[in-house]
Amino acid sequence: MPAKSLATLLLVDDDRHLLCSMADWLREQGYATDTAATLADAIAAVDRKNYDLVLVDIRLGAEDGFELLAHCRRNHPNTTVIMITGYGTVESAVEAIRQGAFDFLTKPLIDDELLMALERALNQRRVIEENRNLKAQLDLRFGLENIIGHDPRMLKVFDMIDSVADTKATVLITGESGTGKSLVARAIHRRSSRRDKPFVEVACGALPETLLESELFGHVAGAFTGALGEKIGKFMQADKGTIFLDEISTASPGMQVKLLRVLQDFEFEPVGGTKTYTVDTRVILATNEDLAKAVAEGRFRQDLYFRINVINIELPPLRDRIGDIPLLAEHFLTRICAECGKSVRGFTQDALTALQRYHWPGNVRELQNVVERSVLLGKGQFIGVEDLPPSILAGAPVPLEQISGRTLKDALAMPERQIILEVLEANRWNRQATAEALGINRTTLYKKMKRLGLQEPRGNPVARR
Repeated sequence: MPAKSLATLLLVDDDRHLLCSMADWLREQGYATDTAATLADAIAAVDRKNYDLVLVDIRLGAEDGFELLAHCRRNHPNTTVIMITGYGTVESAVEAIRQGAFDFLTKPLIDDELLMALERALNQRRVIEENRNLKAQLDLRFGLENIIGHDPRMLKVFDMIDSVADTKATVLITGESGTGKSLVARAIHRRSSRRDKPFVEVACGALPETLLESELFGHVAGAFTGALGEKIGKFMQADKGTIFLDEISTASPGMQVKLLRVLQDFEFEPVGGTKTYTVDTRVILATNEDLAKAVAEGRFRQDLYFRINVINIELPPLRDRIGDIPLLAEHFLTRICAECGKSVRGFTQDALTALQRYHWPGNVRELQNVVERSVLLGKGQFIGVEDLPPSILAGAPVPLEQISGRTLKDALAMPERQIILEVLEANRWNRQATAEALGINRTTLYKKMKRLGLQEPRGNPVARR
């Protein structure tokens, strides 16, 4: 948003003597001012140049300043228009504001009054521009740009987000802790038509049932001990927006009944109240537990499970998308360096190899914490193995519980990947030499590397052969 001395202004009036004298005065006040005496000249000027402000007389001879206002609203919506007239009436002022003018001034213009109107207009533009920048930052932080991955399973997740974002369908996000379920929920919201409305997040597992009910639906004064006044619940706060219910598997049987009704009819009563409220709220839920198993064990209502499992987005654990680890690590590195003012250029190949060998029980969240620790404690321009936590360097084997339940193909892929990685490193990522050492052809090696997420390190001096 330009400062006053840099603000561009177009003055439009058919009184040429007034036009020239007023333009000179505005220039003295620090405004870069152009002039136009006819409607045609004014339209040509705004089409040719982007003005911050336009001051236009309502009467332009036989023409009408409202036509210029309409032209600006249609073709240059970021230009602020102030209407001026020597025949001011309440009706004309109301009509000017209704059609999109920022202000309505009457002649003769008082210097201080005009300057105040211009300053108010510039301040409004500044606020609008700041809001626009803030929304852009939110899109960058919570949009798909912050969910990194080129693994086929993540690409499928991206496609699902785009497909369901602008619907009202209930979405269930599943996956282990730390896989990014909250980020996916926010990305769905930011890509929907509800993006300018509230996004309300509730951690269901963090509250006991009595407090959770009040948190979700609100309460009336006197509903329970300590309820001194009314409280608006999260569902009401998220009206016209999105509510994200995390850890939904922790909800008690009684709360599950209440949630089922809300999800079916979007109606509820506050705790202790009798008035029924209706909301228009998009519901996204998440869990790190197998809800189908919970239903079979009687811990989760089957009808609620069927109600929330309309669209299921399953996030893979980080150990199953090893090829994404370098991308994620670089992403976190860039963001953390920007936040703390450090200038770390990247990771050594040994460090990346160590990160890819680790089994990541805490998933993406754990990786982010490891990168942050390494940036803050590291001393060099590159993060090396010496900067990583001991748990990463230990190269701990994958626990048995993480292998059980996997297919034989998936289980066998782990040692296969390790063998291929070691031979690639021994041959400095020369594919022909690696294929010969493994006793397979080069095409087979390439397919295995792609399937197992093995990527040649950037800056490797050996050509791909």
